Amino acid sequence: MASRDPARTVQSSATARSTNEEGESRHADIVDVDEDVDSAFEDGDNVSYSSLRDDYWGPSDEQQYETLNAGHVLYLVLDSNQPNPLFRSPITSPLYVLDIGTGPGTWAIDVADQFSAATVYGVDLSPPPATWVPPNCFLQVDDVLQDWTWREEFDLIHMRLMLGAFTDTEWGAVYKKCFDNLRSGGYIEQIELDVRVMSDDGSLDPDSLLAGWGQNFLDCAQRAGRPLDTQLTMKAKIEAAGFVDVQEHLYKCPIGAWPKDPLLKDAGRINLAHWSSGLEGWAMFLLTRWGAPEPWTADEARVYVAKVREELKKRRLHIWHYT
Repeated sequence: MASRDPARTVQSSATARSTNEEGESRHADIVDVDEDVDSAFEDGDNVSYSSLRDDYWGPSDEQQYETLNAGHVLYLVLDSNQPNPLFRSPITSPLYVLDIGTGPGTWAIDVADQFSAATVYGVDLSPPPATWVPPNCFLQVDDVLQDWTWREEFDLIHMRLMLGAFTDTEWGAVYKKCFDNLRSGGYIEQIELDVRVMSDDGSLDPDSLLAGWGQNFLDCAQRAGRPLDTQLTMKAKIEAAGFVDVQEHLYKCPIGAWPKDPLLKDAGRINLAHWSSGLEGWAMFLLTRWGAPEPWTADEARVYVAKVREELKKRRLHIWHYT
């Protein structure tokens, strides 16, 4: 949580989830492995891909929405021990909530269901696929870099997995808009992940494609001018926008059902499905436009993704990423 300088006439506060290694985490040191489980999964057909806009890497097709919904369930599991697993901000009766980058709108719909007196807006660059939403939930197509047309002051502004969505300068502008459109005592909350895959016990071959996956895309995004290291930079940018007392909560999130911890085992199983569903959609835009030493062909990208999937199937692979 965070609050503005008390000398100012308006006060706001923020909570942020980040993969900064100095952050706090209940699961920061997980190493216990369930030896009776491996990380294999059965993958389906390759995902289809369509771009939200010319300068954004994320797809907006049905497969991506399935991926985002898996991510939604993942964070519900990770925070299932919290008073409200939908968000950590200490809000009990919000009146106005904004979800930036709402994707399929699942988070916004869940919040609207839980708080029937609240008005919840979910905004994205593409129309969400939801066929029904609660009467107090409004899913809209808009670009938050443009002038905001909402007249309400928000109690909570939420963002999730927005890495690579903006340039460094644009991120500063988005956070400032959030700061200026929160009510006194309002909160901003953001969840991001580190794209690098790691292991504590040497089960991940350092020469494997999976071990190099994260750095490959960090480099692509850097060349594109839209960095993917949002989890490492967002705290400083949130503070620069005027928020103070920013809190970070860090998880080592497993990929696969290998941990002994029951909560992490469930999270890892879901996260494996999350990765399986998302791999090609995550990779295609960046590799075909910003791959090195020159942009890759679509076929080269698909072959690469297929090989990474094969590595994910390897037994006794005890891998995780920060989130």
